[in-house]
Amino acid sequence: MPLLTRLIPSPVVVDIRPGALDDLAGVLADERISHSGKLAVAVSNGSGARLRDRLAPALPGATWYEVGGGTLDDAIRLAGEMKAGHYDAVVGLGGGKIIDCAKFAAARVGLPLVAVPTNLAHDGLCSPVATLDNDAGRGSYGVPNPIAAVIDLDVIREAPVRFVRAGIGDAISNINAIADWELASRVQGEKIDGLAAAMARQAGEAVLRHPGGVGDNAFLQVLAEALVLTGVAMSISGDSRPASGSCHEINHAFDLLYPKRAAAHGEQCGLGAAFAMYLRGAHEESAYMAEVLRRHGLPVLPEEIGFTSAEFVRAVEFAPQTRPGRYTILEHLDLKTDQIKDIYTDYVKAIGS
Repeated sequence: MPLLTRLIPSPVVVDIRPGALDDLAGVLADERISHSGKLAVAVSNGSGARLRDRLAPALPGATWYEVGGGTLDDAIRLAGEMKAGHYDAVVGLGGGKIIDCAKFAAARVGLPLVAVPTNLAHDGLCSPVATLDNDAGRGSYGVPNPIAAVIDLDVIREAPVRFVRAGIGDAISNINAIADWELASRVQGEKIDGLAAAMARQAGEAVLRHPGGVGDNAFLQVLAEALVLTGVAMSISGDSRPASGSCHEINHAFDLLYPKRAAAHGEQCGLGAAFAMYLRGAHEESAYMAEVLRRHGLPVLPEEIGFTSAEFVRAVEFAPQTRPGRYTILEHLDLKTDQIKDIYTDYVKAIGS
């Protein structure tokens, strides 16, 4: 009988614990990622730069590159600067923009990427996608998975709490994304990767059901693991389907319609997920999701992030245009303005104030 299996693209190392950053050099050497210590370290001028003095003595062979922002030009410039360095690996140390720049640059010069996030704002820290601003707005670029993810919970606790909350919203939105994927399978015959769906769903459920809060290491551990698992789920499926459904379409609509006013990615995704669950008739699940989001200090109404109900209705109506070809509850219902208004009024009543 033939033995059938498949290789799963995933990091060689996932180290999530308090103090993990202090062992970074040892982890890279022990796992044969960098014996020589010749590393290109991309840092922001914020959280990453503040850690440079702490890490530099343990990484004497590293060259440090300060990245100004999260644009495609920044990533291309970084790749150009690293090209002649003969490094073992690239380390992205900072927030999501820095890690995405480092992902793109590492892929461009053919080096493995070690992701060392300083916050847990979204699920991109371990995904095969680099999201970068470009002349047309914002683009998503396919890149290899990070070869390692090192997440120091002590560092995470020092980040502004809003970043952790945003990561909670992004993780919880997986539940809605999987419901959209299953809808597309039933109605459109779209194939579901069962392993990717299981990983993304359980990552979202773990965060949703956990009784802890943003100040607890136990909760931060679960959140970090959920974000890593979500990134791996996207690698398994070959696209963002396990973590991106109607919730993310609503998020993209906010970004495109109100670019100077948009809130954090995870804040908008959490709100979008709670409303989209209500749209699909999962009223109890929507109410519970809203309750948990509120407990963590996340918005469940557009007014809580500075938008009127009319602006939210416009975003929901526009949302399907943000991801042509993706089938979600929004495409399925094909709601018009007045219908969205009526359902939104019911949603507000259902989740309470």
